[in-house]
Amino acid sequence: MSDSKKGAYGGAPSGDTDFRKTYDLDEYAAKANEREAKEKEESKARYEAKLAGKKYHKPLTGDETYTSARRNVIDLTQQIGKTQLVPGGAGVGKRGRGAGFYCEPCDLTFKDNKQYIEHLNTPQHLINTGQTTEVKRATAEEVHERIEYYIRRRDDLEKEKQTSLHERLQLREEEAEKEAEERRKKRREDNERKRIKKEEEARVKMEYGEDVRVDGEHDEDDMMAAMGFTGFGTSKK
Repeated sequence: MSDSKKGAYGGAPSGDTDFRKTYDLDEYAAKANEREAKEKEESKARYEAKLAGKKYHKPLTGDETYTSARRNVIDLTQQIGKTQLVPGGAGVGKRGRGAGFYCEPCDLTFKDNKQYIEHLNTPQHLINTGQTTEVKRATAEEVHERIEYYIRRRDDLEKEKQTSLHERLQLREEEAEKEAEERRKKRREDNERKRIKKEEEARVKMEYGEDVRVDGEHDEDDMMAAMGFTGFGTSKK
């Protein structure tokens, strides 16, 4: 008689939940206790800073770097004309990700770009991004290198201005030449229409004689006759 406690292949019997991942409960309990201890310590530090009338800042770990200027350009126009879906309870006040300018290291959302830019220079943001509030003192050699860099940059900008000015002048000359050519073309077309009209009038008179009235030829005489004027002659002989 076979043992009912053994599996089909002679091993331990399998259950319905054996495919699930197993967790080390002691390890996760230790992590939870450590997190709770840190939160209690931070809450205590925040409370003490509030009693002292100061603002709480995250303590330094020793791995921070000196504060440096931002190298990247912040594009504040990338969200213009876009629709952003935000969960109803995503952010309470500034805390959490909501509609606006979001700072991921600090988990804060700002409603306008002015507040966001000012936040990037606060000690809270600098510490959360691994920077101190101190600036490294530059050496004389670094100062000379920076001065030479700005001199080269100024020369490059001057060259770009000269090049762009020359290109703008050349473009303006091309546009002026194009406009003049269009005016000349229009004048040639007008002259051609007038020439064709005169030739047509001359041809009609040659075929039918001088008594033929061409449209528009005697409009002035007809108007004077209708108004009772026979002419603007003088009494002088």
